[in-house]
Amino acid sequence: MNNINRNAIFPGSFDPFTVGHESVIKRALPLFDKIIIGVGDNIAKSTMFDLNKRIQIINKIFQSEPKIEVKAYSGLTVDFCKKNNCNYILRGLRTSADFEFERAIGQTNKLLNDNIETVFILTLPEHTFISSSIVRDIIKNKGNLQQFIPECISPDELF
Repeated sequence: MNNINRNAIFPGSFDPFTVGHESVIKRALPLFDKIIIGVGDNIAKSTMFDLNKRIQIINKIFQSEPKIEVKAYSGLTVDFCKKNNCNYILRGLRTSADFEFERAIGQTNKLLNDNIETVFILTLPEHTFISSSIVRDIIKNKGNLQQFIPECISPDELF
């Protein structure tokens, strides 16, 4: 693993992208040369927002950050890493249940490609309870989204 770049993939469905996602990425920026936000396109999974809308929103959030790219992907994350010359997978952890789930995926990814490391960043305490599922429920019921989504996103963009 000589001359390893410090490029990372931050994979997820981001349906929708939350302040928790934003915080993990901003806090990870000093650790990496580039972070590619890999927006998962899983046709078997029903999403609230289509792929293009999710990418559009994330691009808006990070429009002034040159170290971030946003790309759609499907298939294995390790294959997406290899295709994009990334040696790291970045994941945020909210709870111990997240850790157990992510640990199993990280260990599987390591078996699939020994050159890729998974890096975990803990969410801030004030974001621990925020999940995309909760935010989708708030959207469905037309609740106040402001504290759950990044500042630059207007709630009207999600209703």
